[in-house]
Amino acid sequence: MNTTLAPTRSNLLKLLEDLKFAQLGHELLDQKRSILVVELLTLVDQAVDYEQRVVKALSEAQLSLSDAIMQMGRLRVGNLGGAVNIDYTITLGSRRVMGVSVPKVETTFVDKSPYFSSEDTSILSELSIDRYRTTLQLMGRLAELKVSIMRLAREVKKTIRKVNALEKIVIPQNKETITWMRGRIEEQERENFILLKVVKDRMEQAKTQVQALTSSSDNDTIDKGGLHGSSI
Repeated sequence: MNTTLAPTRSNLLKLLEDLKFAQLGHELLDQKRSILVVELLTLVDQAVDYEQRVVKALSEAQLSLSDAIMQMGRLRVGNLGGAVNIDYTITLGSRRVMGVSVPKVETTFVDKSPYFSSEDTSILSELSIDRYRTTLQLMGRLAELKVSIMRLAREVKKTIRKVNALEKIVIPQNKETITWMRGRIEEQERENFILLKVVKDRMEQAKTQVQALTSSSDNDTIDKGGLHGSSI
């Protein structure tokens, strides 16, 4: 409660406007928090799913590569790897969720196949290339989800702090100050009313006394005038 403000009606109106603004801000921030939490939970579920898919895809790619090495030999697979010609592009974009900028990652590949002759090669080498490419695409999406989750989590924490500050500090203190100020204004009005009543009573008494003195003076004058006439 802020008792340093003068208890005047102008300050009371200002406090009422501040309270209305704080309540509106609290309502909007609470809605923002709800939307961010829903979005965050959705992204967390997607991230868990993509992480499992990345682990599975990477495991399958490594298994295919190991099988290819066992079938053709490490040197042969290494030579074939040098012949692979794939161009890739990672496009970074962004989108906004309740004012928070979150990334968008798109990974595209341009194949310039065939990379090598199919003679004396195993299909496992082609399968390994395809699985690693799929893994890279999934990893790009997983990176997008994790960065988005971190940014949204930070924004949720900030929003929660603001909501709690308004709900537990600003609004209650403002209400207490308004209640105190209204009490002081009513007390001042009662004191002023009593003071005005006392002043009015005193003025009435003074007026009565003046009227009494005036009436007494008039009576004395009439009495004196009457005696003088009778003597004549």
